[in-house]
Amino acid sequence: MGSGIFWIEVFGFVMLGVFLGYGVRLRMSKKMLESSENLSARIIAEAKKEAETIRKESILQAKDNLLKVKADLEKETREQKTEFDALEKRIRQKEENLEKRMDIMVQKESNLEKRERGLIGRETSLEEKRVELDRIIREQKGKLEQIAGITAEDAKKSLVQSMQDEARREAAVLIRNIEDEARRNAEKKASEILAHAVQRYSGDFVAENSVSVVTLPNEEMKGRIIGREGRNIRAIEAATGTDLIIDDTPEAVVLSSFNPIRREIAKISLERLISDGRIHPGRIEDVVKKVTTEVETTIRETGERVSFDAGVHDVHPEILNLIGKLKYRTSFSQNVLQHSVEVAHLAGIMAAELRLNVKEAKRAGLLHDIGKAVDHEVEGTHAAIGAELAKKYGESDRIVQAIATHHDDGRTNSILGVLIQTADTLSAARPGARKEMLESYVRRLSELEGIANSFNGVDKCFAIQAGREVRILVENEKISDTDAVMLCRDIVKKIESELAYPGQIKVTVIREMRVSDFAK
Repeated sequence: MGSGIFWIEVFGFVMLGVFLGYGVRLRMSKKMLESSENLSARIIAEAKKEAETIRKESILQAKDNLLKVKADLEKETREQKTEFDALEKRIRQKEENLEKRMDIMVQKESNLEKRERGLIGRETSLEEKRVELDRIIREQKGKLEQIAGITAEDAKKSLVQSMQDEARREAAVLIRNIEDEARRNAEKKASEILAHAVQRYSGDFVAENSVSVVTLPNEEMKGRIIGREGRNIRAIEAATGTDLIIDDTPEAVVLSSFNPIRREIAKISLERLISDGRIHPGRIEDVVKKVTTEVETTIRETGERVSFDAGVHDVHPEILNLIGKLKYRTSFSQNVLQHSVEVAHLAGIMAAELRLNVKEAKRAGLLHDIGKAVDHEVEGTHAAIGAELAKKYGESDRIVQAIATHHDDGRTNSILGVLIQTADTLSAARPGARKEMLESYVRRLSELEGIANSFNGVDKCFAIQAGREVRILVENEKISDTDAVMLCRDIVKKIESELAYPGQIKVTVIREMRVSDFAK
């Protein structure tokens, strides 16, 4: 019983403690809630104040941005307005200019119309005047023909003839005056005239020196050389660059070309084709290529051998080739290579006698005519061409000058140049060195005399000095002194246009007065 009461009391105390604890806790919770509500109210109030501040700042910033954008827009608007105003001004100016131009064009058109009407009127008036003038001229011409007794055509021919005769006389007098003045000043002008008067030797233009003859075994070989429809002869001409002349000459074919090396290649090739018997375009090309290589080798070896024999060393390979090409070149039927070797030896001998540089003299003598190796391919005299080639391939200035001046008169020449000129003259003047075939010589003389006799008033003519001069005697009654001058000029021009000859030909027209009477 006592323990039950005890536990009831304990339970009662516990419940009392619980209720007391709950009451204390509830009071404390209320206080905490009140303090939290106060803190929340303060935070909310501060947040509202801060939000209001931010809102005001945002409104101010927005107003500033708006003012700035408005200012930029107004500035851009003002600039565009300025540009539009300037553009409008230019457009108005252009419109004004166009209006002015239109006014000017309208005015010009009206002026042109007026001028056109005026020109039409003038043209009509001029046409009427021309018709009237033609009628008057016809009437006057008819009256003049009646008075003169000759037609207008005859009068025109007579006038033209008289004017031509007068012009020829005046030209002849002028030519004679010029020639007399040239003779008076000949001594002073000699060096200048000679410098421009040196001519290239024309030996290759003589037929005998521009053709080669190939002997055939029989006449049937001509047909084989020609080939079917001429294909073989065309192939030979195309491969060699020469002309084949097949005519009535028995058992012979003529090769014609101004290039002696091509002619030699063609001759050797044709001889090999004839001996081989196989003549067709393919075989022709093979033989020509092989012969060309052989001839080039021969040229190179000839140049080397000749330079070694003459004692001329350290020569450029291209000059050696030019020296070798001279083997196939002739001048007045004299082989140019042999002539060059002779000049080299003669120049060396004379240089030794004069105590000059013998090697230099031989070198200049051997090279003095190298221009003749290419003078048909390059424009100019062979002396000038040779000097350019020598300079191009490294020869000394003294050698170049000697080559260039070996045909000058010597007054402006160097000692070496005079030496080479002398040796050249000695080699050419050696008896038998230069000769021509009799037929060519006789034919040239006959052609010279024939040209001279073809002119009216020529009495006699004589070709002298181996065809280097022709003297013409004219009839005194038909040819006057002035006519003789024009006759000489005409004969010279005809000789130059119709004849092929080496060097130059002097034409002399002689008119003399002969008076005869008898003493009784």
